[in-house]
Amino acid sequence: MKNIMYIIIGTLLFALAVTQLAMPNSIAEGGIVGMSLLIYYGLDISPSISTPIIFLLLLGVGIRYLPRHMVYKTIFNVALFSIFIWIFEGLYARPMEDPMLAAIFAGAITGVGFGFIYQAGSSVGGTSIIARAFNQQLGWDLTGMTLVLDALVVIAGIFIIGPVSTMYTLITLYIGKVVTDFVLGGFDSKKALNVVSPYSEQISERITKELASSATVFDGRGEYMKEQRRVLYIVIHSHRLLRLKRVIKEVDPNAFIVVHNVKDVSGGTFSIGHEEVRS
Repeated sequence: MKNIMYIIIGTLLFALAVTQLAMPNSIAEGGIVGMSLLIYYGLDISPSISTPIIFLLLLGVGIRYLPRHMVYKTIFNVALFSIFIWIFEGLYARPMEDPMLAAIFAGAITGVGFGFIYQAGSSVGGTSIIARAFNQQLGWDLTGMTLVLDALVVIAGIFIIGPVSTMYTLITLYIGKVVTDFVLGGFDSKKALNVVSPYSEQISERITKELASSATVFDGRGEYMKEQRRVLYIVIHSHRLLRLKRVIKEVDPNAFIVVHNVKDVSGGTFSIGHEEVRS
């Protein structure tokens, strides 16, 4: 039930962004929605009609390469999207004086919508179907192939909506991706650190006492110096990163520190004491 609600909310937001911001301002998209918008700009055929047709054609080619649960969710998603487009097209939306604002807000709203849709394990991209087929048959990279196919849709827009509107489309796509990552990963982002130091025990004690955080310890070996080192692996909230680095440098100014972006943290306890968080 939760996944269905996510799909409905995400698709509703996506359809609003398309009809109220993208279509009045000649902004396209990636995937089958991008194809449908280009058809709309070129032939004046509503995306509510062309989207399910294109999707069904792609599905006929690649259905055997997709998990069944994903097929069912995506069919539901595309049907719902077409209905929402048909409803919202009746709401009159005028072009904005500043197309940049339209591109920014279209990307932001689309990003939130996609975040909900992806959380439910669904999609309206369409090009992922062909990308998965190439992956299964030829071993081509799934993510890279999806990106190439979406890029081809965007490039085709140059010949239909012109280079300026295509550049606004790229802005929309970029903002949409950033916002989607925030929705999927949460605004309370985390960082992961690898710390190599001969003073790892002192560092571990200080971050436990002063930052109420914990560390996982690995045994490592430096190939150049042929020395054994203990490696600390620490996951911490992003807003506490500078304080953690300061503590490490106070113990060992020469500590080797690598910081990684973390998309998701689940399972286990990465904070202890009064700030304990079960992820």
